[in-house]
Amino acid sequence: MKFAFTELSLPKRSSLAVPVFADNELSPTAKEVNDLTGGALTRALETSRFKGKKGDYLEVLAPTGVEVSRVILVGLGKIADLTLTDFENLGGTLVKRLNAAGARAVTLMLDGLELDDTKDNEAAAHVAYGAKLASYRFEKYKSDSEDDDNQPSLQRMTLACQASAGARKAFADLEAIADGVFLTRDLVSEPANKLFPEAFADRCKELTDLGVEVEILDEEKMRRLGMGALLGVGQGSVRESRMVVMKWNGAKKEDQKPIAFVGKGVCFDTGGISLKPAPGMEEMKWDMGGAGTVTGLMKALAGRKAKVNVIGVIGLVENMPDGNAQRPGDIVTAMNGTTIEVLNTDAEGRLVLADALWYTQDRFKPEVMIDLATLTGAIIISLGHENAGLFANDDKLADDIFAAGKEVGEGVWRLPMQKEYADMIKSPIADLQNIGSGGRGAGSIVAAEFLKKFVGETAWAHIDIAGMAWSKKDSPTVPKGGTGYGVRMLDQYVRSAHEGK
Repeated sequence: MKFAFTELSLPKRSSLAVPVFADNELSPTAKEVNDLTGGALTRALETSRFKGKKGDYLEVLAPTGVEVSRVILVGLGKIADLTLTDFENLGGTLVKRLNAAGARAVTLMLDGLELDDTKDNEAAAHVAYGAKLASYRFEKYKSDSEDDDNQPSLQRMTLACQASAGARKAFADLEAIADGVFLTRDLVSEPANKLFPEAFADRCKELTDLGVEVEILDEEKMRRLGMGALLGVGQGSVRESRMVVMKWNGAKKEDQKPIAFVGKGVCFDTGGISLKPAPGMEEMKWDMGGAGTVTGLMKALAGRKAKVNVIGVIGLVENMPDGNAQRPGDIVTAMNGTTIEVLNTDAEGRLVLADALWYTQDRFKPEVMIDLATLTGAIIISLGHENAGLFANDDKLADDIFAAGKEVGEGVWRLPMQKEYADMIKSPIADLQNIGSGGRGAGSIVAAEFLKKFVGETAWAHIDIAGMAWSKKDSPTVPKGGTGYGVRMLDQYVRSAHEGK
């Protein structure tokens, strides 16, 4: 779908969308169209339940007096209450409804907002951003069919506003972020026979076109570095494990400490010898969601030329149950020398991250380090599919991430960490055990305490995205399937907490 930004003027031969505010107050364009159509809009409002609230939507088909195929009234509620997320949701809702109606083009008249030019720019840009996010489809493995009524029809969206040049410029940055979200969605949606560790690493190489430096560590390199925890997880698979290091150097000062993002990349998780139940196991193709988010984030930051130094590190493995697989009761040694008793081979993501986190902080000495992982089912029990779990050893870092998530509509909720939870991972025969001694209780917190053992003195946060990486329902800007969760939030975090320093 293509996007255009123009000054305010009525279109011809397309759909026209106009704002209506709380209590059915028409925008100036809506009033003009109402006059041209002999009051068709007010008659439609009088015979409907439309009240001008956020999310209200009403179509008037083929009205006389104007050269448009339909007029769409979109409710925005009270102007003072509008957020940029509201405009994104507006764009996403328009795309979905117009595709269902078979429309090919639409012009949205963003007038009557009583906003200054800067906000006018942002509103138009964020409508287009939401529309682009909603337009995503993963259909590369479907055969083309001319009879497929589900194919999207909408080809062009025009945003008409008072400051169209500024809106066009603002959208360029947002479009780069959307491209990063789409990459994450693509990676999470791929089946495991197509996206195994080596293939995932090859996808990362494509970021070199944007100026990202990409380094790939094979099993021999990781073995020499002592990454016994990560390699233990992957030893049951015929697919070799990989670690990928991505670097974006955009800071004005070359010696500026980087921000580091670390992702769990279990390309398929059977549970290993501690085998998962068969129902639903197909969903474990997205157990690499953390690595997918880190990769998409690197594309977004490079695409918009972020003025900051960033390191992205992802550990890529398959957790499979063959004759060489890691067994419950095995003891492995992580890169930092910590010995780990593996009591459950399905608690594998923390083993991958143990070596990835230690390697990242030891080699790059980052200012802060944030990891993302589809780590525990327990976080879904705690928070459902509305928020990711947030854990941190630094209050400011946690607050900054929370604020960024709230800004873009990707929720996180901080959970506690304390000695009593850390004591649950003490092993009687090794330094640590990979699951807690308290049974199923506090599973997400215990996992975070395990990871904390491998971050040194670095300011660190862990985001458990098990409930957020995949969705079985649509929302205005996120089609069901791979969500791309975390790319927008962490881009906003970088923008607000680090750029310009």
